[in-house]
Amino acid sequence: MDIARGTVERVGRHRWSIIALLFFATTVNYIDRTMLGLLAPALGQERGWSENDYGNIVTAFQAAYAVGFLVMGWLVDRFGPKIGYAIAISIWTVGHVAHGFAGSIASFMAARMALGVGEAGHFPSVVRASSEWFPQKERAYAIGWVNSGTTIGVILTAPTIWLFMTVLGLDWRQTFIFSGLFGLILLGLWWWWYGNPREKSGVSAGELAWIEHDPPERVERIGWAGVVRTREAWAFAVAKFLTDPVWFLMLFWLPKYFSTTYAVDLKIVLLPMIVMYLLSDAGSIAGGWLSSKLIQQGRTANFARKVTMLASGCCVVPLLFVTSLENMWLAVVLIGIALAGHQSFSSNLLSIPPDMFPKRAVGSVVGLGGFAGGIGGMIMAKSTGLVLDATDGNYTLIFAACTLVYFLAVLAIHLLSPKLARAA
Repeated sequence: MDIARGTVERVGRHRWSIIALLFFATTVNYIDRTMLGLLAPALGQERGWSENDYGNIVTAFQAAYAVGFLVMGWLVDRFGPKIGYAIAISIWTVGHVAHGFAGSIASFMAARMALGVGEAGHFPSVVRASSEWFPQKERAYAIGWVNSGTTIGVILTAPTIWLFMTVLGLDWRQTFIFSGLFGLILLGLWWWWYGNPREKSGVSAGELAWIEHDPPERVERIGWAGVVRTREAWAFAVAKFLTDPVWFLMLFWLPKYFSTTYAVDLKIVLLPMIVMYLLSDAGSIAGGWLSSKLIQQGRTANFARKVTMLASGCCVVPLLFVTSLENMWLAVVLIGIALAGHQSFSSNLLSIPPDMFPKRAVGSVVGLGGFAGGIGGMIMAKSTGLVLDATDGNYTLIFAACTLVYFLAVLAIHLLSPKLARAA
């Protein structure tokens, strides 16, 4: 191993156990996030919710999630990912369980706000932990695997509800309460297994050399005031503002789109949703692999990230043709490719903060981007409703906008950070 000459050999696999743990954490995060959405029709009938009531509950989560990114990003930087993420898991698990005790609209909104604040700590922790455990050459590939857990969580939510309510015979309140065990298990595993690479006994000297073979950081930490004054931080934030709303749109509107466009009930829509989300998982992993491979072949991170993000944006272009299709399964394939493009883009976008900032500023940068993405998501939700009302439910303009934002995001990143250089 010649660290000075950059010829460190990849040895050991302990770092991938951290990715497995983060993958599990992502899955639990999205199960907890998605459960209310699947139970909402039955709950709405039982509780007498209007569309506006449910809209207020959703908005409470989105607002708390956006603001929570700022708080949790700082927390992860201040105390490190082990403590910061443990706090985040604890908060979101309490919020999830609180749904089981909620009765009024206000109490459901409070539960969703606690869930949103806690879950906002997830991606700052993921990116910070990945920056500690993976060199630049592997980081996007590692984050791609973790990012794929988002759709696995969505897919597993319905079977989880079926297990608790049908097999175990629990009502919706008990389902929220007892499914909180997933969060408790995750909290225990995180506290027991996660640690700094230098502190873990399972990490060999060779693997540690591989993890740490990037050039040393000149600055240990940048405070909030320093982060918000850097163009590099805003390059990430603007890209999140533009592209995160597409993911929120697909999560919240796709089932409705298929049920109204192809006159199928939600049970039949479930299989197309699974197919589309599995395709998005493939995109998440492939996008991370591609940019990591380009760096390993000698390309700069600037070239690898931006070329991969441009290619990912091209994968979203088929959305332009979806609304003209009469065949549902062809629409499933095209939307699945678009989702794969989004997740590929996301894996690389999440890899950019460690490229430009020291490890102890990464959480704050990701928090700023998450806040921007949350604001964009709220704007998208309101705009989608207005456009659908004005066009009698036609998604053409909405899907066209989705195809454009990825190229605008790459342009914004390039203008604000032409070389993805380290923040000064």
